Amino acid sequence: STMRERKTTDPLHSSTDVSEGKEKLRLKREVGLISGVSLIAGTMIGSGIFMSPEWVLHHMGNPASSLLIWAACGLLAMFGALSYAELGTIIKESGGEYIYILRIFGSFPAFIFAYTSVILVRPAGLAAVCLSFAEYAIAPFYPGCSSPQVAIKCTAAACILILTVINCLNVRLATSVMNIFTAAKLLALLVIVVGGLVLLAKGQTQSFQNGFQGTTAGIGTVGVAFYQGLWSYDGWNNLNYVTEELKKPEVTLPRALMIAIPLVTCLYLLVNMSYLAAMSPSELLSSGAVAVTWGDKVLGSWAWLMSLSVALSTFGSANGTFFSGGRVCYIAAREGHMPDILSMAHVRCLTPSPALLFTSAMALIMIISGNFTSIVNLFSFMAWFFYGMTVSGLLYLKIKKPELPRSYKVPIIIPIIMLIAAVYLVLAPIIDQPQIEILYIVLFIFSGTIFYFPLVRFKYHPRFLQKVTLHLQLLLEVAPTTKDAN
Repeated sequence: STMRERKTTDPLHSSTDVSEGKEKLRLKREVGLISGVSLIAGTMIGSGIFMSPEWVLHHMGNPASSLLIWAACGLLAMFGALSYAELGTIIKESGGEYIYILRIFGSFPAFIFAYTSVILVRPAGLAAVCLSFAEYAIAPFYPGCSSPQVAIKCTAAACILILTVINCLNVRLATSVMNIFTAAKLLALLVIVVGGLVLLAKGQTQSFQNGFQGTTAGIGTVGVAFYQGLWSYDGWNNLNYVTEELKKPEVTLPRALMIAIPLVTCLYLLVNMSYLAAMSPSELLSSGAVAVTWGDKVLGSWAWLMSLSVALSTFGSANGTFFSGGRVCYIAAREGHMPDILSMAHVRCLTPSPALLFTSAMALIMIISGNFTSIVNLFSFMAWFFYGMTVSGLLYLKIKKPELPRSYKVPIIIPIIMLIAAVYLVLAPIIDQPQIEILYIVLFIFSGTIFYFPLVRFKYHPRFLQKVTLHLQLLLEVAPTTKDAN
């Protein structure tokens, strides 16, 4: 059948039941500590730190309060990651929020999450990052003018196709690309940090004098500033999407999070200080691309290195987004919430190639139809809605099921703070500036019920889909997989 039938079991304990099928094919455990840190840091450090500082400063009104926002965003990402680390040691399955919502709250809310994430949110995020990569990659070929949209879209499409090939061929190849590009982008950020420290040592501290003067204190404005900063921290939860591919997940997951997120937070703060040392607040606000302006002021004839650095950074971030995003599609299909073909893996490469190809196809459609950066921003509130739901699930487990085995426990105050922050970030933009687009998003989310009840709840499986699944299985050389949650 095109949708898998599932046995009725205790959802929290079914995560460790791997005897439901006789298949032997499963994804390999090839993601170690270094690759785990690279996946988190490599996805977090994308185009955001090179682009968002001016918008955080714009909304907060002065350098000191904008630095506080950057620090608070890092702390919030750390709280979220620590909460997810405990969930990952209780429910040792890949899939991130999807699998946690499924095991704790049941099938319907998990399907709604998978429906919105697989069809729209993940491909839109991938498309936006690849468009950012394309813009910086071809900028040197069009000096003094803006790049043609056709060239940008073609380059972004080529980026997605290259990432598809890399991720479909080999998990180790994909993680190697992550490791290399993470090292490259960390080197680029270190150049900015060292340049800033040199400028501060020379006494260029004018931007920090009267640092809190003119601070904006509106609830909605602070919420929007948080959105801009948190966009740069997006990816803190990516390791939970590949739990079944981690070596010793009960150890690797918490350690990788505790290394990667403080590292990225410290780098972001130092980079922002470097920007402010090289530029006045007004210069930073008028800059279209902060890192490029910094390069012009500090590096002189070597300023082209900044464009190259942003291109490398966004490519690495896109690879991490693609690597984890494809897993959500794969896990949702394996649980019967997506067509069965998407739950299969290549018989030789042992990668979830159908799910990766589907994610790639959706991202390509979004690139063709336009620039999706604004759409991704509109969906930020939806992402934080699901973060809040996931963390509330952790609180439920801590209170109602404290006997469940777990190798890591987060203090209960941390998920409580995370839940309060998620509620604030969901409600603040709606209360402050209600937009008709938010209504459209809500309608799209609940349109998933049209597909859920016939296809999942009542297991209606059209015959033609069964034939399509069989032909695709032969064409793509894929076979069903079994869980590996031990």
